[in-house]
Amino acid sequence: MSSTYYMAIDIGASSGRHIISWLDNKTIQTKEIYRFENKMIHKNGHLIWDIDYLFKNILQGMKASKEAGYIPTSLSIDTWAVDYVLLDKNDQVLGDVYGYRDSRTHGMDTKVYDIISEEELYEKTGIQKQIFNTIYQLYADKIQRPEILSQAKTFLMLPDYFQFRLTGEKKSEYTNGTSTQLVNPFTKNWDTQLIDMLGLPTKMFLKLQKPGKKVGRLTSEIQEKVGFDCDVIMCASHDTASAIMAIPQSKEGIYISSGTWSLMGIESFAPILGKDSHSKNFTNEGGYDYRFRHLKNIMGLWMIQSVRHELDDKYSFSEICQAAEENIDFPSRVDVNDDCFLAPDSMIKAIQKYCKKTNQPVPKNLGEIATVIYQSLAEKYSLTVKEIEENAHKSFERIYIIGGGANAEYLNKLTAKATKKEVYAGPTEATAIGNIAAQMIANKELKDLHDARKCIKNSFEINIYK
Repeated sequence: MSSTYYMAIDIGASSGRHIISWLDNKTIQTKEIYRFENKMIHKNGHLIWDIDYLFKNILQGMKASKEAGYIPTSLSIDTWAVDYVLLDKNDQVLGDVYGYRDSRTHGMDTKVYDIISEEELYEKTGIQKQIFNTIYQLYADKIQRPEILSQAKTFLMLPDYFQFRLTGEKKSEYTNGTSTQLVNPFTKNWDTQLIDMLGLPTKMFLKLQKPGKKVGRLTSEIQEKVGFDCDVIMCASHDTASAIMAIPQSKEGIYISSGTWSLMGIESFAPILGKDSHSKNFTNEGGYDYRFRHLKNIMGLWMIQSVRHELDDKYSFSEICQAAEENIDFPSRVDVNDDCFLAPDSMIKAIQKYCKKTNQPVPKNLGEIATVIYQSLAEKYSLTVKEIEENAHKSFERIYIIGGGANAEYLNKLTAKATKKEVYAGPTEATAIGNIAAQMIANKELKDLHDARKCIKNSFEINIYK
């Protein structure tokens, strides 16, 4: 067994985990060391992230790894996209760190479009319009808390901020940076002209760097707390970018990074722009090796997770799937990307209200509600497949489902049926595996992305749905 260990700290919107990994006989081995819950908290009418709680758990997981006998040669942190931290001249956090589901960005899109049209913005950045994108969050800062924005000396996405706290080094990673809708897809760096147009402080943005670069070593203070030292490496720190690295792709196909969100698209070596891509709300986020992720954000399993929480988590996901299958003939469908499902007080009531508003039968029990969600997701996937193939001017035989949703067997079957494609599901811990792959490539244990994907394919179970 190799004594070279790598640590992926993968933090999602609902949980975080520390995964230790190593190569054994040319296969990637993984072991979960530590897991913790995460959620946005309510404060003064807003939804915010408790970044001190998150950092405390980052350290706790590192300490647990040492206690378990795994001292990594390197570690890297990935999180969700778009959210950020502003630091003052003394590197102290300015104000609260808002969560992307907070309502403060409502109406900010029209204010931005008063400066630059939506079409021009898409041509400049290639990023799909979502009201929670960083560009609208920063414009909300400009209007709602200008005193904080005026003091900001450094802008950091969340993984960059946590890695700064580990190393004392401030660096900005490219893939997560592209989610801000402030990056030029051709220069691969901040669009300073756009930032100036919006009246945002250009100097707070650090030059973007490719995944695989070293951030630094742990500070002496952190070493004392966790019991070891190691390199901190930039992975593709947008969790979707890391997940896409883990596609066990032996043949080109469409992917769905399936979890709270479903990110559905293809890899491209150039951004796919133009009116069709824009009108269909496709994005061109940055990926590893400057590959583009031409994809669409779909609401995903958030809706099922919300229904389950609303029912006090008394049903397992398999029980919910069984209830959906028993009600498979229930006819109502919803647009899963409708804003009413983004952060409702009651997901069940939001679905019922949507069905009533659209003159469809209103689901009453769990099985009817679940089948509405699952069938609506599968139909959305089918529609998105058609749009992707039109944008790319080619067809694809396969869909690769990675992430936690690869375990959603019922939805995978519905997806294969709705899209008429072969579905390859797995690996489930795709984000952590992609994070690890970037570190292994940086340490020259894997040659490149192609080598990493070949290794991943041979290392993890992949289920096929015809």
